[in-house]
Amino acid sequence: MAFARVYSAQVNLLSGQIVTIEVDLSKGLHTFNVVGLPDNAVNESKDRVSSAIKNSGFKSPKAKNQKIIVSLSPADLKKEGPFFDLAIALAYMLASDDLKFDSEKRIFLGELGLDGTLRRIRGALPLVMEAKRAGYEEIYLPKENAIEAALVEGIKIFGANSLKEVVEHINETKEKKENKKIPIQPKTEISYKKERKNSDFSDIRGQEGAKRGLEIAAAGGHNIAMYGPPGTGKTMLARAFSGLLPDLGLEEVLEITGIHSVAGVSRGELISAPPFRAPHHTSSYVSIIGGGTFPKPGEITLAHKGVLFLDEFPEFEKRVIESLRQPLEDNVVSISRAKGSAIFPSNFILVAAMNPCPCGNAGSKQKACICRPSDLDRYKRKLSGPIIDRIDLWVSVGNVDYKKLGGEGSGEKSERIKDRVINAREVQKKRFEKFKRNITTNGEMNVKDLSLSARAYHRVIKIARTIADLENSEEINSNHILEAIQYRPKVNT
Repeated sequence: MAFARVYSAQVNLLSGQIVTIEVDLSKGLHTFNVVGLPDNAVNESKDRVSSAIKNSGFKSPKAKNQKIIVSLSPADLKKEGPFFDLAIALAYMLASDDLKFDSEKRIFLGELGLDGTLRRIRGALPLVMEAKRAGYEEIYLPKENAIEAALVEGIKIFGANSLKEVVEHINETKEKKENKKIPIQPKTEISYKKERKNSDFSDIRGQEGAKRGLEIAAAGGHNIAMYGPPGTGKTMLARAFSGLLPDLGLEEVLEITGIHSVAGVSRGELISAPPFRAPHHTSSYVSIIGGGTFPKPGEITLAHKGVLFLDEFPEFEKRVIESLRQPLEDNVVSISRAKGSAIFPSNFILVAAMNPCPCGNAGSKQKACICRPSDLDRYKRKLSGPIIDRIDLWVSVGNVDYKKLGGEGSGEKSERIKDRVINAREVQKKRFEKFKRNITTNGEMNVKDLSLSARAYHRVIKIARTIADLENSEEINSNHILEAIQYRPKVNT
């Protein structure tokens, strides 16, 4: 036959998009054209495919006098990346009668090396989910992506090491009856890693007030800021904080693993623990918020269902700080560009750390502050009122007495605090289910849920509600209100 149709897919924002690949062969001088809005990586596939076919034991397309046209549809969708190499190679071989197979209900994904090996692709999980949704029954992709892909039930996953393996598995010609078959990838079971985190609350000397604030933040999903001089343990507390969050459920694992896979940061690993992202304060606006000519997720989306730690908070570009307003309020970020727009999820807990002034010694009894008044004014102006108001808890992290630093860690272990956090989260979940609210934590409540209009007031009530939940109290008492009030900002006023 001189025509063949095979199916593949590519990442489109955070989801998959099925792409139909058609190959037409005709007589004439050799040409190899790819049409359908291909980018450079897709256009270059003709050279990778030709070498891979040759080095897999078949006749190279370049060795034949023929015109080859590869069409990728839908034609108005920009085709990006090396997702289509395997499918193009198989479609060509099917059109040139080098093999015979039924291409319907099958998806083929993977980048080809010149020797025919299959290389890992990004975004395998959302691609498999889209293939299943579209009614496909089998999917062939690189072996390195098979574990991630097998999180999805209801579709057969075949992980292959090379083009030759795939050809031997699907070829239906008579002389290929004894071909070696690729085993179906077994369903991937989610394992929650129990190894110790980078730091444990019991390792941190002193700072009981900060630990209490972080426990409340974890229990209610509240944003928190820690302020104090350098070297008092703010970064260590933030890293230990992620160990207080409950394990992710199956749907959350699928969602977050898919996001990290699309962004190319997971390296095929499953994300079973709440993500912890800590970008440097010199990071660009696009890297934090997301965007680009073709919108891609940034750090706030990679921190979805986890923690975004911004150390040296006022040192971030003011544009970056101000752009956090929408994600902190709506749990999504909307990005619009000339060539497209996107809405990415960004339901994270913000943990910010900052010094009281640029030199860090303002208010210190040990060292004198050397900042000029203009430096202090500039530092304070970096955080606007709306940003300060969107951070629920503000805790002071002061210097620790040297006697405490020299002693053994005597505080509670993170696991024990985590148990209280999980219990408080369950209380909140049941409450919101009772009132048919599509939220799971107190931090997600809005003004309507509290029947209040002033943001500062309703944030105090949300924190008090979380404190009451930690104590298994159905009612918010005066002591809960009083404790919540002390976490209101005492800086920049």
